Amino acid sequence: MRVAPVVSLASDQKNLLTKAAKSASVSVRFSLRAKIVLLAAEGGQDIDIARELGVTRQLCARWRKRFIQLGVDGLKKDAPRSGRKKRISTQKVRSIVRKTLEQKPVNATHWSTRTMAKAVEVSEKTVRRIWKTHGLKPHLSRTFKLSRDKQFAEKLEDVVGLYLRPPEHALVLSCDEKSQIQALDRTQPGLPIKKGRAGTMTHDYKRNGTTTLFAALNTLDGTVIGSHMKRHRHQEWLKFLKLIDRRTPADKELHLIVDNYATHKHPEVKSWLAGHPRFHIHFTPTSAS
Repeated sequence: MRVAPVVSLASDQKNLLTKAAKSASVSVRFSLRAKIVLLAAEGGQDIDIARELGVTRQLCARWRKRFIQLGVDGLKKDAPRSGRKKRISTQKVRSIVRKTLEQKPVNATHWSTRTMAKAVEVSEKTVRRIWKTHGLKPHLSRTFKLSRDKQFAEKLEDVVGLYLRPPEHALVLSCDEKSQIQALDRTQPGLPIKKGRAGTMTHDYKRNGTTTLFAALNTLDGTVIGSHMKRHRHQEWLKFLKLIDRRTPADKELHLIVDNYATHKHPEVKSWLAGHPRFHIHFTPTSAS
């Protein structure tokens, strides 16, 4: 005969479960689970407890085990469940998103859940759920955004997946450039703040040309690798990649999230990246035109 694991109760646990078993204000489920654990602590076996309480032996065994693992808190809530299996494939979801973004129905200004459901041969509820998940509202022109990128969904999942679930033993860097930054200075030095007088500065300024900021944000700890350069070409982007290579641990893979700027796809850049396999470039989806 199989012997169930022994349940031991501390005095405070026993008092709490005893009150829950007799209380009319707690949930019926918690009260039943408290009774199961109390009987188990008295040495009762699962089959005997099930017979006394009018439940199944498996139910008694489950909550005995849950209490041993998690204590009283484990009795208050059900364990999370996997949920119903998906009935629609990922490819189908992508096709619905792409159709919503890139096409319009015949003789209508925008898609409705009914017209889309009829066009793709799924239920209206399925279309509504997919639109809600992806934040799509075709009936609102002020929030509707159209992307011409044929790989929009794939790139979106790739980039968002890097942020939410970064690879192990790797660094995720979000890279961007800010060009045409004006380097300005006041025509005269300002006077510092004093008691009874505010700080002063001249109303006019002089121009010292422009600069370009290159920056890479480490999404793990928020640190930034940055550099200022005079121009914004593939040569400067290569210099910045080499700076990242020097400033990061050599044993880590690097996943760089960049936009679709032509500089990032220059043949010389691709050639350099081919010789540095720890660099992985992820392009963001092309924005609407």
